[in-house]
Amino acid sequence: MVNMTDEHNQPCEDDVKPRSRGIYLLPNLFTTGALFSGFYAVVAGMNGKFEAAAIAVFVAMLFDGLDGRVARMTNTSSAFGAEYDSLSDMVSFGVAPALVAFTWALDNTGKIGWFAAFIYVACAALRLARFNTQIGSVDKKYFIGLPSPAAAATVAGLVWACTEFEVVPEGPLSYAVAGMVALCGLLMVSNVLYHSFKEVDFKGKVPFVILAAIVLVVGVISISPPLFLWSLFLVYMLSGPAIWVWRKRRAF
Repeated sequence: MVNMTDEHNQPCEDDVKPRSRGIYLLPNLFTTGALFSGFYAVVAGMNGKFEAAAIAVFVAMLFDGLDGRVARMTNTSSAFGAEYDSLSDMVSFGVAPALVAFTWALDNTGKIGWFAAFIYVACAALRLARFNTQIGSVDKKYFIGLPSPAAAATVAGLVWACTEFEVVPEGPLSYAVAGMVALCGLLMVSNVLYHSFKEVDFKGKVPFVILAAIVLVVGVISISPPLFLWSLFLVYMLSGPAIWVWRKRRAF
C-alpha cells in the first residue's frame, strides 16, 4: 500500500487543499461605503463645501453602523473585515473631521489650529488601537473613552450647524472650535465611561411609550437636522464627564 505522507508523516502537497483567499463581499461593501464617505468629506472640505463634508461624515457613521450588524446577521464576520473597518474608521472618523474642521475654522488660528487638529487625529488613532486590543475584555455596556464616530459627529455637527445658520468662524469662535476639537480628541483616549447601548434588545418587546419617544425624537430632529443632531452628540460627549463627576461625588 502506497504511503501518501512524507518522512515527517505530513500529508503530501497533492493532498493539501488550498485555503480560500476570498473575502466576504456584503459587509465589506458597507465598510467601503463608509471609507468613500470619509474620503468625500475630505475632498468636499478642501473645496469649501462644508455642509456636504459634514453630511458625508454622518453618512459614514450610518455605513459603519451597518457593516458590523450585517456581518453578524449573515455570519460573515472575519479578521480581514475587522482590520478593514478599523482603517476605514481612521479615515472617516479620524482624518476627515479634523481636516474639515481645520479647513473651516482652525486655519485662522495658526499653530494652535494645527496642534488641535493633530491632537484629534493622533487620539483617534490611539483610540482605535486601544479598542481593538480590548475587544472581549471590557464590559459591553460601556465604551472606555468617547467612541470615534461620536467624536466625529460632534465635530462635523458643529460645522454643519454653523454653516446652516451662516455663522462665520472668526476671532474667538475659531479658538473655541479648536478647543472643542482638541477636547473631543482627549476624551477619546480618556478612561471616562460612555454608555454603549449594546444592552438594548431591538428584537424584544418594549413599552409603547418607548416607541412614542423615538417617534418624537425623530420628529424634533427633522425640524433642523444640523442643530439637533449636533446637540444630540454634544450631550452624549458631555455625558461621560458628567457621569464621572457624579460618581466621584458619590464616592465622597
